[in-house]
Amino acid sequence: MKKIIFIILISSQTLLSQTLNDLQFGTDSTFDIISWNIEWFPKNNNTAGEVQEILTNLNADIYALQEIEDTMLLKQVVSNIPGYECSFKSTYYGGLAYVYNINTVQINSKYEIFTAQSYWNAFPRSPQVIDFNFMGNNYIVINNHFKCCGDGMLNLSNNNDEENRRLQAVTYLKQYIDNNFVGKKVILLGDLNDELTDNNSNNVFQNFIDDNTNYLFTDMAIAQSNSVNWSYPTWPSHLDHILITNELFSDFQNSNSLVSVIRIDDYMGGWSNYDNNVSDHRPIGLKLHFGTVSNITETSSHQNRAFNFTDILGRDTHKYSMGLFLKLYDDGKVEKKIILK
Repeated sequence: MKKIIFIILISSQTLLSQTLNDLQFGTDSTFDIISWNIEWFPKNNNTAGEVQEILTNLNADIYALQEIEDTMLLKQVVSNIPGYECSFKSTYYGGLAYVYNINTVQINSKYEIFTAQSYWNAFPRSPQVIDFNFMGNNYIVINNHFKCCGDGMLNLSNNNDEENRRLQAVTYLKQYIDNNFVGKKVILLGDLNDELTDNNSNNVFQNFIDDNTNYLFTDMAIAQSNSVNWSYPTWPSHLDHILITNELFSDFQNSNSLVSVIRIDDYMGGWSNYDNNVSDHRPIGLKLHFGTVSNITETSSHQNRAFNFTDILGRDTHKYSMGLFLKLYDDGKVEKKIILK
C-alpha cells in the first residue's frame, strides 16, 4: 500500500510541475482547430499575458473563440504572436472571434448568418462563418455560442425555454448546412451550452446525432467518459463541442487524428489559478491528419492509461474488436485505432 501511495504522489507532483512552456497541441503535419470560451476576456490584468502564451504554445491553425469582450486587447495579444491574425464582426464588441495562422490558412470569406431579428431567440449571438483553404482543400467553419442555462428539460410549448432555444439553433443550423454546404467539409463548433448525452426527449442535438450518415460529434466519446476530462468543470459538464460533416469522416478516422479537451489548468498549477485568471471553460481541440490510414496494433506510445474503448458512434466495444475504435485516455485524449484480424 505504501508503494502505491508513493507512486501516486510522484505522479501528482510531476503533473503539477508542468508549466505553460510544456503545453502543445498543433503540428506541421495536421490541421488543428480549437474552440475556446475565454469567459469575457479579459478576466483581469493577468489574462492577456496568459492567453498569449497559451495561444502561442497550442500552435493551432484556427482558434474559434467565444466571450471576447475587449477586441482591442485581443488584437494586441495576437499581434505579439508571429504569423497570426484575428477577426471579429464588431470593432467594439467581439463576442465571437477567430484567430488564425496566415501561413497555413487562406481566408476566402467571413460572414455572419441568422442575423435577422426573427432569429434572435434562437441565436443571442449570430453564428460566424469562415470559408478558407488549407493545404489546397476548402473548409467551412461555423463558430457558435448558444443560449446558456436551463433546467435540463426541453419544453417544446415554450419558445423562451432555454433548451428549446438551443434546439431551435440546432434545427436552423442543420437546415442551413444541408441546404448550403452540400459536399463541403464543414466543422460546426463552439460553446453549445448543452450535453450530448441527454436522453432523446431532452437532447437538443438529437437531429444531428440521428443523422449519423452525414454528421458526427467528434467529442461524443469525451462526453460519455470521465467528468475530469469535460470542458466545464465548475458545474461538471461537457458543453463545448466539435461537429463534422461526413466529408471529414475519413480524416477523423485516421489513426493520427484526435479530439481532446485541453486541460490547461494542469499547466497552471491547478483549476483555481486557471479559473481565476483565464476562463471557466477548457478549450477543445480537433487534430486532423490527412495521411493514409494505417493498420494499427495495440502498440501505442501514449503514456497515460486508457480507460474506455468505443466505436466511432460512441458505443462501448471490446478493445480487441476488428475495425475502427476510439481509445479514451485518462488525460482527455481520444485516439483512433484500426484493428485488422
